[in-house]
Amino acid sequence: MLTSHIPLLNREIGLLEFNSRVLAQAEDLTVPLLERLRYVCIVSSNMDEFFEIRMAGLKAQLEENPNKTFEDGLTIEESYQRITEFAHHLVNKKYALLQQSILPALASEKVVFKYPSTWTPKLHQWARDFFHRELVPLLTPIALDPAHPFPRVINKSLNFLVSLDGKDSFGRNASLAVVQAPRSLPRVVRVPKQFELKDETYFILLSSFMQAFVGELFPGIKVTGCYQFRVTRNSDLFVSEDDITDLRSALQGELPTRHLGDAVRLEINASTPDKLVERILNESNLQESDCYRVSGPVNLVRLAQIPDLIDRPDLKFAVATPQYPATFMQNQSIFDTISKKDVLLHHPYESFEPVLELLRQAARDPQVLAIKQTVYRTGDESLVMDALMEAAKNGKEVTVVVELLARFDEQTNMQWAAKLEAVGAHVIYGVVGHKCHAKMLLIVRREIVKGTRGKSKSILKRYAHLGTGNYHPRTAKLYTDFGILTAHEEITSDVHLVFQLLTGTGKQIALSHLWQSPFTMQEEIIKHIRAETRAAKAGKKAHIIAKMNALLEPSVIQELYRASQAGVKIDLIIRGVCALMPGVPGLSENIKVRSIIGRFLEHHRIYYFYANGLEKVYLSSADWMDRNLYRRVEIAFPILDPQIKARVIFEGLRAILQDNQAAWIMQQEGHYQKIKSKSKYPFIAQQELLKMIQG
Repeated sequence: MLTSHIPLLNREIGLLEFNSRVLAQAEDLTVPLLERLRYVCIVSSNMDEFFEIRMAGLKAQLEENPNKTFEDGLTIEESYQRITEFAHHLVNKKYALLQQSILPALASEKVVFKYPSTWTPKLHQWARDFFHRELVPLLTPIALDPAHPFPRVINKSLNFLVSLDGKDSFGRNASLAVVQAPRSLPRVVRVPKQFELKDETYFILLSSFMQAFVGELFPGIKVTGCYQFRVTRNSDLFVSEDDITDLRSALQGELPTRHLGDAVRLEINASTPDKLVERILNESNLQESDCYRVSGPVNLVRLAQIPDLIDRPDLKFAVATPQYPATFMQNQSIFDTISKKDVLLHHPYESFEPVLELLRQAARDPQVLAIKQTVYRTGDESLVMDALMEAAKNGKEVTVVVELLARFDEQTNMQWAAKLEAVGAHVIYGVVGHKCHAKMLLIVRREIVKGTRGKSKSILKRYAHLGTGNYHPRTAKLYTDFGILTAHEEITSDVHLVFQLLTGTGKQIALSHLWQSPFTMQEEIIKHIRAETRAAKAGKKAHIIAKMNALLEPSVIQELYRASQAGVKIDLIIRGVCALMPGVPGLSENIKVRSIIGRFLEHHRIYYFYANGLEKVYLSSADWMDRNLYRRVEIAFPILDPQIKARVIFEGLRAILQDNQAAWIMQQEGHYQKIKSKSKYPFIAQQELLKMIQG
């Protein structure tokens, strides 16, 4: 039996394990070379956010109560040490892979990073001209002296620490200066073709320009060293829920300080003298363990642009064009199609265009009276927002629930909110304390239908799009997500009631089909797990399959443990962090956890319960985490159409469980092993789905 203590694994270690699996894609020689570089950049971006949010929070807890014990039995101090060791190992592995494998392989493919020691005289002159023309006007060297203390460099900015020797024009001893590189400066510069050998492509890093010409910023002073460094800061926003009257104003006051939060990490070139490293650590209030000495650019995220700058299809994944569903090709009106039957969209195998077309037609259709939509992430440029603004201009009642606290998209969402308001749309910022993460679109249309006696009558009909991913056309080409277009009366009525709760005020209203956080989602999940547990105890077939990004919520994990003990077969497909311990005798021997890391980011959340053969399937944007179940507005919606349900079960679950090449299997202690199948029939789910759906 379970005790009051629920065995759980460490969340931060789980996140680092996930990034190890992503880095393994960069190590895989069967992955196209430029895509391997892209995976390195993805790990770097993930690690930035890990330090900005997770490590920043951990350091704050470390200062408050280092002896507090986490769910995995470790104190905060012990946990911090383990996490730091893992992070150092991962960073060292990443740079070794870049320098010893990927960059040499790129050079052999005639994609070359030109360092100053390899410049020809003509290239040197071009680089010097470029430095003075494009860089110098934007650079502000800051000498460190009593009048110029060490600057508080902004979060993740590229900086150069320059050691000097000599006296300046005022007679001051020059010993040290800091040069901050503005974000507008290119980190990677493509060399003009006239300096390249045949079929070769050259790039020069910003740091190479600085290494070669930094002395020209300090005329008459000897430069003895130039070392790049980068400080990562706490970027979690604090907006008090007490006495907050205007969320947008509160955010506008908080956002400018994000770049100047407490330091949590120092990345610095490995050749930097120890005394200088110690100086920056002291200035940043960091420990030696917070310092990451790297052999290469301190910000590898900026190398992500390289694949897009090179026309080498042989070094990239083959182009995959999302399929436009044939269902829509025979009808002029998308409303006619949806009114007849629900339509499933599986991105990125299928196009996001039908969602955009639905919005465009709704914006222009005189019969459409109202559009309501949630927006979490949508990007700086958005066809979705363009359609909503067009609808508002055309006199439709447009209501948009914009989540201002979508992490790192706050500024973009505030700008969209202002644009929407300017054209007459109603903009709602959701519920303070509960991020609106649900993906919903509702359209109200006046239609003429035949009555019971053949007479025509006017009705208001609702159409909805519900999805597992954001309304973001770019990520719809990169993330695996399901979306459903429906005119189902009870489903669309539920969506209407959820919007009513978001935009108005009132008590919770019972829904017919949807589960909603923070009200019913957790209890429904528990109820369905317990139903499988009872079936297993009665000797019946019982099976749970759940796919999501993360599994952390303790009460759900406890119920899964109990279900396993009762004999329920449980397959979990968790892309990222999983706190549940699988395969432990007497606890979770019937639970298997796998992770798929592939060309596309596995993003859909699917909950499957065998339910005595009924096979209940729900789609959602909610992971099984505390925040999704208790502190966010989320929905889970059932798949009622048998044909669509069969598609979701195979494409979203069975195909992933059949994958015997790209899957990673989680071990009891939280480590993962790449599946090593010797099957005569290799099966890579994403590749097979591309073939099947796109023909």
